[in-house]
Amino acid sequence: MASKKREVQLQSVVNSQNLWDEMLLNKGLTVIDVYQAWCGPCKAVQALFRKLKNELNEDEILHFVVAEADNIVTLQPFRDKCEPVFLFSLNGKIVAKIQGANAPLINRKVISLIDEERKVVAGELTRPQYVEIPLVDSTDEEYGDVQYESTVEVYNMAIIKPDDVLLRKNVEVKEKITKEGFVVEIQENMILPEDVVREFYIHIAEQPDFEEFVFSMTNGLSCVLIISQGDDSEVIQEETLPPADTEEEEHDNLEEPRVRFAPVLIKKKRDSLQEYMDRQHLSDYCDVEDDVVKVSKFIDVLFPDFKTMKSMNVQRTLALLHPDICEEEKDDVLNVIQNEGFIILMQRQIILSEGEAKTVCKIYENEEYFDNLIGHMSSNHSYVLALLRENGVEYWKELIGPKTIEEAYASHPQSLCVQFASGNFPINQFYGSSSKAAAEKEIEHFFPPQRTLALIKPHVTHGERIHRSSRR
Repeated sequence: MASKKREVQLQSVVNSQNLWDEMLLNKGLTVIDVYQAWCGPCKAVQALFRKLKNELNEDEILHFVVAEADNIVTLQPFRDKCEPVFLFSLNGKIVAKIQGANAPLINRKVISLIDEERKVVAGELTRPQYVEIPLVDSTDEEYGDVQYESTVEVYNMAIIKPDDVLLRKNVEVKEKITKEGFVVEIQENMILPEDVVREFYIHIAEQPDFEEFVFSMTNGLSCVLIISQGDDSEVIQEETLPPADTEEEEHDNLEEPRVRFAPVLIKKKRDSLQEYMDRQHLSDYCDVEDDVVKVSKFIDVLFPDFKTMKSMNVQRTLALLHPDICEEEKDDVLNVIQNEGFIILMQRQIILSEGEAKTVCKIYENEEYFDNLIGHMSSNHSYVLALLRENGVEYWKELIGPKTIEEAYASHPQSLCVQFASGNFPINQFYGSSSKAAAEKEIEHFFPPQRTLALIKPHVTHGERIHRSSRR
């Protein structure tokens, strides 16, 4: 009897529409196990729920409920289904759904949403504006045990295998796809879980050496990239129209000058990531998954916080303080940046090359002072920062104001351009990335990834390596 009492305390019972409506008044997160009367609630996850309840210790904002679909009108789409369904209600709004007793996925989702709710309650985070997901289940068979999110953006996932990572093929892949206009949302080197490898490569599971392949993939660092199409899905290509009957003309008119045809600019829809990989011969060492549902599932497993961050539109951007600000008022500017809610990810003092200075100051290239400005920028220290914030790119651009002090006084008198107006040039002393894609390229340029090379001497045996490692 005692154990049954504990189960009732763990999960409240909702078996009518009125009780369902009352449940939606709960503050914080409510995890709902939707069940059929003939089969009962899912017992496989009750131990997980009890563990979460005890470890998180958040009775005010974490609730567990069992809801009988047969007697609740809202849950009509789930009647006569044998597979468990778990709904996540955040302050009365259903924001996510997981089908199947996927304990690791449920665990990550609960922890992620509770961490977010804690920050909201503490005033450290603005509440994300989730859109309530539909409960109509017309696509169950197609989607399987996938978590549905309230806002959906299409991503591809690419894996570069361990041997190719050692050859730095991941660097080549990223450079080429970003140059093409794709956006790398996440890039991380990791040892892949076995279940992810088996599911990602299920199409080659029947090959005789598949088990050996799985072993190699789970015992070395692969590079995982989550990739989106970027802001512009069209590209402009140059095509040169060839002259007609070229060979015949060459034979008949050897003395006549050859006519050169000017390139024609043609706008075309960008290839899919897989098509681009094939065209650039990158497919030999970079495997792509473009199925939206599968990629969503892999993201939930490998990057559980990614969708929450995207729903909040958290972005990185590059900020640059011109030399006059860097020298005299850098600390004051840094205080403003932090007070505006930016997280400073990286920062460094730098003297720009002439090429970098021209890129940063491109909007002034038609001004008579441009050459002097480039000389000033390329001979004195500037300060560059990688910043992170919700809607970071646009927020920083708005914060710094327009390109000249005169414009800023007229339209943005509270901008940093006005607050820190100084120097010998009538310009904004701050720079910001123009777009999310530009920000990623610029951050990688000014803050290239640091790599460490480790060598193990030939005479050190496997046993000695283990022994030395255990002493650290």
